[in-house]
Amino acid sequence: MAITKPNKARRNREWLRHLASAEKKPLLATRLLGMAQTLAIMAQLALMAWLINEVIVNQRPLAEILSGFVGLVFLLLLRSGLQILQDLTGQAAANRIRLTVRQTLLQQLALLGPVHLTNESAAGLSSQWLEQVDALQNYFARYLPQMTLAVISPLFILMLTFYLDWVAGLFLLISAPLIPLFMALVGMGAERLNQQHFVLLKRVSGQFLDSVRGLTSLQLFGLSKQATQDVAYAADEYRRINMRTLKLAFLSSAVLEFFSSVAIAAVAMYIGFGLLGYINWGPAADLTLFSGLLILLMAPEYFQPLRVLAQFYHDRASALGAADSLIDLLEAQPHSQPSTSAENKTVSSDSSLVLEAKDITLSYPGRGQVLAPTSFKLAKGELLLITGRTGSGKSSLLHLIAGFMQPSSGQLLVNGKAAGSEALIWMHQQAFIINASWADNLRLAAPHASEEALLKAVTAVGLAPLLAQQKDGLNTLLLERGKSLSGGQAQRLALARALLTPSQLVLLDEPTASLDARSRKQIYATLEALKAQGCTLIIASHEPELEAFADQRLELTDQHLAQPTGVAHAPA
Repeated sequence: MAITKPNKARRNREWLRHLASAEKKPLLATRLLGMAQTLAIMAQLALMAWLINEVIVNQRPLAEILSGFVGLVFLLLLRSGLQILQDLTGQAAANRIRLTVRQTLLQQLALLGPVHLTNESAAGLSSQWLEQVDALQNYFARYLPQMTLAVISPLFILMLTFYLDWVAGLFLLISAPLIPLFMALVGMGAERLNQQHFVLLKRVSGQFLDSVRGLTSLQLFGLSKQATQDVAYAADEYRRINMRTLKLAFLSSAVLEFFSSVAIAAVAMYIGFGLLGYINWGPAADLTLFSGLLILLMAPEYFQPLRVLAQFYHDRASALGAADSLIDLLEAQPHSQPSTSAENKTVSSDSSLVLEAKDITLSYPGRGQVLAPTSFKLAKGELLLITGRTGSGKSSLLHLIAGFMQPSSGQLLVNGKAAGSEALIWMHQQAFIINASWADNLRLAAPHASEEALLKAVTAVGLAPLLAQQKDGLNTLLLERGKSLSGGQAQRLALARALLTPSQLVLLDEPTASLDARSRKQIYATLEALKAQGCTLIIASHEPELEAFADQRLELTDQHLAQPTGVAHAPA
């Protein structure tokens, strides 16, 4: 059931409150430091008013009130120290909250798995990981503590003002509620605009990255100009959303400045006329230079916490906008959830089996069953070849074995444990190569592998001659997605990486697709080397040549129970 906008807004606020509760004490310390700073400001202003009164009215020499100037310097230093401590405490708490959110996002992405994330843009996820999480920083570090200070700090000043002159206090009291009221009315659409801001930022990031990755294809088909125009249009939309957000922020600040200026002017006129004797009613007759000057000095400070809050109001809107997108990701559900009958907690009775599947099925919401009931057993060092027409569930079965998804029914055990409990090696038909050196790519799965081990793995997959041609050897830079290598070379480099890992279970999805005959033979030779090393291989492929290496062959169909069959050379 879809969540309505009011419910989503409440959900976002509750999530932010939940994050803040984890840093309750540091955020409380931030507020207390802010209150202490307010008291230091009041003491400083009172001391300034006293010094001026002593010099002008009482005409005391400066030497007699030197201690007052020393106290003034001390209070200035104290204010600065309290401000620094407040900033450091708030920023540290916000940093820990951001770290917690990023760790939670990592856990959620791992739970969703690659299957769910295939529909997500890498640039969009990066935007959520970086910009949207960073948008929470100032909300917790600045806005949240300032919300409390915007109430408590003016209250301290108002109490002292009422003590000195209740009419001046009344001016301040009447004007104060008008400011947040009109600020809220002006900024009511800021949250919605920030939600649009982050949605559009995610879309623009994904569109730009897709255009860069497909630049060659766009040029070949003569569509590069159109792609440029599309990115420019999306960027212009992003600019307009940003400008509308800034317009609201400036308008909110203008409202605050207008009302605060009117209130301060009214107080100044009252104090001035009272000191000149034009007002004789109420407490005006008792006004002195000290009390009048102190009220005038405190009037701007009375509105200062609200000014600061107005500056941080945009941080609130940004945080709520980011929360809306982040919560959607955190609440996303995997494509398939384990059924109550398939808890996958039973330990296999046969310890010699690497893999054991019993009547496992897989269904997708809206698509129905995509994998018919399937059963098989696989021992260490065996190679299972999974065949079947396109759409029969070959890749889905590999996803289940990898633990990316859970079976809808049945039982699937890997080394006697639930699938996904132990590390394994996964190879897609497009090898995963990053823009880094040969050594860095090989060490992705084995970070501490020695140079000798790297060279041994490269030699085992037949890439030693190619590496010898490289000027910088293992330090030679590779382009992203292996564009500096042929398809077969990239696949063999990925297999070399597999040789370096301690895992003995290797899953391969169409490892020889789109490769020429020579490259396929090199891949087959590498697979034989992996088998000889004791690795258990599971390969989904249409290539009939792989049957010569397979111990079992599993043909998937839509209607019938899938059972493995031995091949001609397989042992009984």
